[in-house]
Amino acid sequence: MPEAPNKNLTAEKDSVVENCKEEKNKKALQFIEDVTSNADEVQKRVLAEILSRNAGVEYLRRHGLNGETDRQSFKKLMPVVTYEDLQPDIDRIANGDTSPILCSQTISEFLTSSGTSGGERKLMPTIEEELERRSLLYSLLMPVMNQFVPGLDKGKGMYFLFIKSEAKTPGGLLARPVLTSYYKSSYFKDRPFDPYTNYTSPNETILCSDSYQSMYSQLLCGLIQNTEVLRVGAVFASGFIRAIRFLEKNWPFLCNDIRTGTIDARITDLSVRESVMKIFEASPCLADFIEAECSRESWKGIITRLWPNTKYIDVIVTGTMSQYIQTLDYYSNGLPLVCTMYASSECYFGVNMRPLSKPSEVSYTLIPTMAYFEFLLVNRKNGVINTLSEPSSDSALNPDEHNKLVDLVDVKLGHEYELVATTYAGLYRYRVGDILQVAGFKNKAPQFNFICRKNVVLSIDSDKTDEVELQNAVKNAANHLSPFEASIVEYTSYADTSSIPGHYVLYWEVELSNSDALVPPSVFEDCCLTIEESLNSVYRQGRVSDKSIGPLEIKMVESGTFDKLMDYALSNGASINQYKTPRCVKYAPIVELLNSRVVSKYFSPKCPKWAPGHKQWCTSN
Repeated sequence: MPEAPNKNLTAEKDSVVENCKEEKNKKALQFIEDVTSNADEVQKRVLAEILSRNAGVEYLRRHGLNGETDRQSFKKLMPVVTYEDLQPDIDRIANGDTSPILCSQTISEFLTSSGTSGGERKLMPTIEEELERRSLLYSLLMPVMNQFVPGLDKGKGMYFLFIKSEAKTPGGLLARPVLTSYYKSSYFKDRPFDPYTNYTSPNETILCSDSYQSMYSQLLCGLIQNTEVLRVGAVFASGFIRAIRFLEKNWPFLCNDIRTGTIDARITDLSVRESVMKIFEASPCLADFIEAECSRESWKGIITRLWPNTKYIDVIVTGTMSQYIQTLDYYSNGLPLVCTMYASSECYFGVNMRPLSKPSEVSYTLIPTMAYFEFLLVNRKNGVINTLSEPSSDSALNPDEHNKLVDLVDVKLGHEYELVATTYAGLYRYRVGDILQVAGFKNKAPQFNFICRKNVVLSIDSDKTDEVELQNAVKNAANHLSPFEASIVEYTSYADTSSIPGHYVLYWEVELSNSDALVPPSVFEDCCLTIEESLNSVYRQGRVSDKSIGPLEIKMVESGTFDKLMDYALSNGASINQYKTPRCVKYAPIVELLNSRVVSKYFSPKCPKWAPGHKQWCTSN
């Protein structure tokens, strides 16, 4: 009988927690309802707020905006720009100029974009309050998800989250990826307990800079708590698959740790070891279970076998990440693939209001409070993306072309647009480079399918390689063939994700001026490495540091292969007058055609050169 008061107290406490959770969820959903119902009014207020706060900054004055906060003046005077237009101002800030160039508030750091400019990461200015805005968007995700998969607060999420290298600009500002910035902030590290952000990985394992130790310790924690796991994920599909591949290689060591209650000696980070030991004790039965599952010949369904209560996988599978859907389905026995949010280094944009929709039907509702959004109508033809008004000599669109851009509430169902954002941190009418298609509306706010990144032809992980960059890389590599009187007749490429990690494949048709000439295999290997050396720093980091991209491969195809490729395209309706060799192929029959004519293969013999940060401005970490 004495236990009754304690039981009543516990029940009362649980009831209070449940009521608080429900009230928090209702507020979050009501917020979405309010801002999407009044989307245009919210957007006007956001623009006025941005312009009012930043009135007098050099960039706005330079373009003739002198304190005006109305939409009409803004559109009339401000050009639509790309990163290259802003780079001189960004470089000034990076080099230590603290005057109000782009933003009246102090630039707290730079967020490094996975997109590149001149082969290096773009630097996106940000301010302290943006962390609060990002946290707001995160706070909306689980209330939305809870409508479709209730009870997620009764267990944990096993998410593989990592930090990446950071550097300092000459002016002393940190430059790092947006997620590294968030994970290292107090908003993440000191977050109050929330059953929806209760992860199997202690903060110390996420914040470990050694990618091997971080992955190992996060997997160990996930396995220890396997029955508590209700959802699993990573940021990108490629990252989650990399974790499964890591498990394939390291499960004997992980089993040994669980069986003995010790941690492998290769985990040398003391904070990681201490944080894991707090939730760790020997469990021979669990070790036996994991060993039995991992020893099976097939790893089909390994996720649901090891984490039997998992309800879905939370990863990005839109855009180039869609190439991993089949692999995820194999490992998970077809668990739902959930894309919860849409964000970038420039700005966090929106949430998926129908998270259990098929990957091909995923749409994101842009939250009107995040930034001021405009849209440039685009036309895709034969895989080439053209905006309604492409600049010729200057990449900034003439302000007189402002009528070509439409506001958030004025986009039309089914049309495709390039996203243009004006942010609190000092980007004005900035072309993000994402191509979106209007899929529907949440009240008055549009919902968008993510189509692709503009002009990206190859991507394995967070890397993005465009056609111009690939062309330059191939041109550099071709120099190795000149001494042998050989030249590249034609080429194309393919992102091969059939193995983990995935890698770039180039198909080359080579012509020899002297039929008796012979090109040594080592020369083609040098060509592979030269291409990798010529690609951007995001690619090279994936190869060298993150190990998320495998060695580049060149496949030599027999003479006449690209004529066959053209014949195939013409037989499927292409115009002979408009046909040009695609620089990247994805369609399975075309890949099969190319592979059927391969005569030899070569891989990059070593990793390309890479150092953390931007070669122009990086100092030591």
